[in-house]
Amino acid sequence: MRGRRALGRQFGWLWAAYAVSVYGSGLGFGALPLIAVLVLHASPAEVSALSAVGPAVGALIAVPLAPWVEFRRKRPVMVAMDLARCAAMATVPVAYAVGRLGFVQLLAVSAVVAGARIAFGAASGAYLKSLVRPEDLLVANSRFESTNWSSIAVGPPLGGAAIGLFGPVVTVAADAASYLLSALGITAIRDREEAPRAGGRTRGRAGGLLDGWRHIAGDPELRALHLNNMLVSGLIMATEPLLAVLLLRELGFPPWQYALAFAAPCLGGLVGSRLAPRVVARHGRDRVIRTVGTLRAVWLIGLVLVRPGTVGLVTVAAVELAIIVNMSLYTPVLATRRLERTPDHLVARTLTAWSIGQQAAIALCTALGGLLADLTGPRTALAVAGLLALATPLLLPRPGRTAPRPEPEPAPGRW
Repeated sequence: MRGRRALGRQFGWLWAAYAVSVYGSGLGFGALPLIAVLVLHASPAEVSALSAVGPAVGALIAVPLAPWVEFRRKRPVMVAMDLARCAAMATVPVAYAVGRLGFVQLLAVSAVVAGARIAFGAASGAYLKSLVRPEDLLVANSRFESTNWSSIAVGPPLGGAAIGLFGPVVTVAADAASYLLSALGITAIRDREEAPRAGGRTRGRAGGLLDGWRHIAGDPELRALHLNNMLVSGLIMATEPLLAVLLLRELGFPPWQYALAFAAPCLGGLVGSRLAPRVVARHGRDRVIRTVGTLRAVWLIGLVLVRPGTVGLVTVAAVELAIIVNMSLYTPVLATRRLERTPDHLVARTLTAWSIGQQAAIALCTALGGLLADLTGPRTALAVAGLLALATPLLLPRPGRTAPRPEPEPAPGRW
């Protein structure tokens, strides 16, 4: 079966390193805002700033890193980004132990981790493209996606229990250790990675910062996929704080039911991601992108129907399950398509531009959703997000309107 195809020992090490890292992040999910509330007694405005400002600064840090990542061997870059995240996260339990933990430190840690995450993702995407055969990219991406969803399903509940037993910084320490183990796993890969060549068409160092965005904007298919992905991701993520207010404050759900409504549907991510290779083999990639790309967006409006009690809990879980199954099927197909349509000498910059755009869209939609909820209430804001999501399939690429194949890597020249 194609989904069980052996991709080699080197991919196995990369996959194992990824698994350790995402499970550590799953344990530490939401740990910094929680520490801000429980330890530093931060105000709601400060917690919101920690969730928005840190990642925004991290995105700015990632912009000049993109060309640096592009023209270096990717494994050392991934190791460096893992070690940077490990060091940043490790400062939190150390500062807590000596009584010197402050809010500014949490902001700095959040920014460093966000920037390193984008740079790591860009390097790992480029490295994956060189590590596995083109026909195996979808299988590889589906395995990463299934691992990601399983970590989300398992990590936060275990992290919450660990915090209750051992204190507020234990999951941060576990997250830091996971980055160190990930770096060791990547180091264990023994293939000979060639140094990338600088392309002759790059526009100097300043212009090279924007080459990823130029590539996305210049390819009609990637441009449509990126715009669609930014809006869908932004709208879906914007509903999380709105649902927290609606379920916990207005409808009176206990915290354990709120956590269950989000954790249990994540198991559907295992189903969708593992089905992706078979669904593509049967129906074709273009049809899957159009159909599943539509299905992942149409369910969001269902959150408006949430009511108190068991029926409301089931409603949230059912809507989240439908979204997650379709997202987990769509995401590896999208990731594979993106790599296929990007020449090797632009992969890191393109993935960086993609991540920054998505992160900016999430921050903007979340901020606007919170403002609308303050003015009208969370249910109205959820309705607006759901209605906007219904229009997002219009941004998906039309059949037959795609860009030519990526151009070959240009001859060596001045960077």
